[in-house]
Parts: sequence; C-alpha cells; structure tokens
Amino acid sequence: MKALLDLPVDINQTLNIIKAKNNLKNKVEAISVVVRYYADLELAPELRPDFIKKVLSDNKKDKSSDYKKFNSVDDLDNYIKGK
Repeated sequence: MKALLDLPVDINQTLNIIKAKNNLKNKVEAISVVVRYYADLELAPELRPDFIKKVLSDNKKDKSSDYKKFNSVDDLDNYIKGK
C-alpha cells in the first residue's frame, strides 16, 4: 500500500531519529518499527508472554479455599439453604 502523508515537523524529526538509530533505509521502515512497537505494548495483551505466564501461574495455585465444587444443582441448592 502506498500513502502520501503530511507529517508535522516534530513527527518527521522523530522518524528521522528512529531511522538513523535503527539503520533503516527509509521512513516507511521507521513507521513500521513504531507501529510494531505500539502493537507489542498495547494490542492483545492477553497474548503477551508475561500475561500468559501470569495466567498459568494463577491456575497452578490451590484455589480450593476460593471455590466449592458441586456435583449437582440440588447440592448447590442445599448448600445455599444451609442444609
């Protein structure tokens, strides 16, 4: 895809800095770096490795004190009624 962008001066300068720091050929590559960086930080956090580790470690903890298992609706009903 091709796009013609009218960038503010400060954004253009920032892209030039990113381009130079990362030894990129052009501003398109610099924009790609910025977008990928943003995507890694902000999009789909549930897919990030640190989030997955947290969920897996939470699942390993003993949660027996937090939850009670019922084998039937009648068992639940009896528990609620205090029988």
